[in-house]
Amino acid sequence: MAAGISLNAHETRVLGVLIEKELTTPEGYPLSINAATNGANQKSNRDPVVDFMEAEVQVALTGLLMKGLAGKVVTAGSRVEKYRHNARETLGATSEELAVLAELMMRGSQQAGELRARAARMAPIATQDALMGLLARLIDKGFVRRLATRPGERAERYTQLLGPSASGLEAPGAAEPSSAAKVSSSLESAPARALSLEARVAALETRLADLEARLGG
Repeated sequence: MAAGISLNAHETRVLGVLIEKELTTPEGYPLSINAATNGANQKSNRDPVVDFMEAEVQVALTGLLMKGLAGKVVTAGSRVEKYRHNARETLGATSEELAVLAELMMRGSQQAGELRARAARMAPIATQDALMGLLARLIDKGFVRRLATRPGERAERYTQLLGPSASGLEAPGAAEPSSAAKVSSSLESAPARALSLEARVAALETRLADLEARLGG
């Protein structure tokens, strides 16, 4: 947990998207739920690529609202709710620090060289020394950690500590399904898949109602 903040994988991805869009496409920011969902499921600059439903993103946004990391925006003449992030104020971070955090939230742990190249599209990071200074400050604040060098790699990697990346949606160390299980899964009927999706939506609606009740109370 970073400085008392603990996000789940959906919240982590969505917060990264809100920061990214503010810094790269300010003309389209704040984001509607639809835009936030498209950003979360974007195929470029994301690892892993995910397929979140709008209901999942809405639950994530509600969670970020409760944690002081997002806010709703009411636009005159529009009925569409839009959302902005409050990470700059809540985390006490600069735009450059937020760019580094967002990159780590959307792509997972990275080496300093690739991190600078990717984060620089959101905020100016002129040199590698400038990036190392940003990382040092983020480490001091408890938002980033330096990882041990992986086998076969020379450079250290860095990871953010606000929450798990979207890859955390998969259970770590889960065994590879057997061939029979894969065949069985591929033969799953359309009605069964529909029921599974309905159950997922129902669970999300229940969680959202609970979050909204706590937010309103």
